[in-house]
Amino acid sequence: MFLGEWVDLGMVQHKQPNPTDSFTFNRTGHSTRNRAVLAAMTNKQSHSDGTLSDKEIRWLTRRAKGRFGIITTAAAHVSKYGQGWEGELGLFDDMHIDKLTTLTNSIHTYGSLVFAQLFHGGMRAPQYLTGRQPISASKICCDESESGFARSASGKEIKRIIRDFTSSAVRCSESGFDGIELHGAHGYLLSQFLGTKTNMRTDEWGGDIMGRSRLLIEIYRSIKENVPDSFIVGTRISPEIKNLGINLDDSINLAGFLRDEGVDFLHLSCWDVFANSKEYPDDPRRLTEWFTHSFDDLPPIISSGSVWSKSDAQELINQGADLIGVARVGIPYPDWAENLSQENYNPPRAPFTVKQLREADLSDIFINYMRKWKGFVHYNN
Repeated sequence: MFLGEWVDLGMVQHKQPNPTDSFTFNRTGHSTRNRAVLAAMTNKQSHSDGTLSDKEIRWLTRRAKGRFGIITTAAAHVSKYGQGWEGELGLFDDMHIDKLTTLTNSIHTYGSLVFAQLFHGGMRAPQYLTGRQPISASKICCDESESGFARSASGKEIKRIIRDFTSSAVRCSESGFDGIELHGAHGYLLSQFLGTKTNMRTDEWGGDIMGRSRLLIEIYRSIKENVPDSFIVGTRISPEIKNLGINLDDSINLAGFLRDEGVDFLHLSCWDVFANSKEYPDDPRRLTEWFTHSFDDLPPIISSGSVWSKSDAQELINQGADLIGVARVGIPYPDWAENLSQENYNPPRAPFTVKQLREADLSDIFINYMRKWKGFVHYNN
């Protein structure tokens, strides 16, 4: 399908949206200037107490200046016992509000919306960082625990987790964020509750997909009760994670639950939006299409994974996504969103020199982290 092509659906012709078109969240009225979303990315630039550094503010603000419609923070832990790595942003204390407000003011200066991604590592919160044995949905083998196991969270601890997410969302609202994204993807705590291999509970927090999604839904409901009605609340999920027991059919059912709850957006973390389902490799549909073909009334869909060029972005919209999540391409190319106005925009790929990355407002801390990504930083640097 060509860019901007008219699609004939019966007697009615519909023009496909363009990546440079604006988008409006109907419930709240928030509008973005284009469909480009800077997805949450680990960058390890926050201070040891979880407060934002000036380096991290500069990195995110530069992407707003480059005209991304939405800027998302790195994953931010809602509890000091849920921290997943060194240099991670925190939201667990009022001491974080001052720098968070500096960030939102800076982002809004350039006309972007800004979301915070709320996170708890669960069994992936290392004991050497938190000082506590990690918890998860069930007792499970865990490399991050000194005992070799994560504990099964008690009912009391689950209630505390709900409060922690809620308090963090309130801090985000007070700091000027337009909304938040609940991190229910990539094997962290919320996805541990969603998976059949990590959640073997027999109480109300386990069992079928409705029980396993209860924690995510209760967090969503609690946040909605405590933030202004104009505040955007969305969720990111992984459609498939085999080693956790997250399968595509359950994820589609979860999307239906979240739609019924009124979630403002659903972010599909596909890793590669052009790949087929690993569970159904012979089905020609891409992961995003499994969701957009299953429902007529889904909330706005952000989809992310391996988008690089304008044609990639358009193809993802053709799959039914409303917004285009990008991560890796936004690192060397802070003006990626602005450059989508170029018809055949397809910037050069890795490796990148240290000079290029510094010019894109990456600190040396971030650059050193990116050296772990094979082939991303030029080996001679």
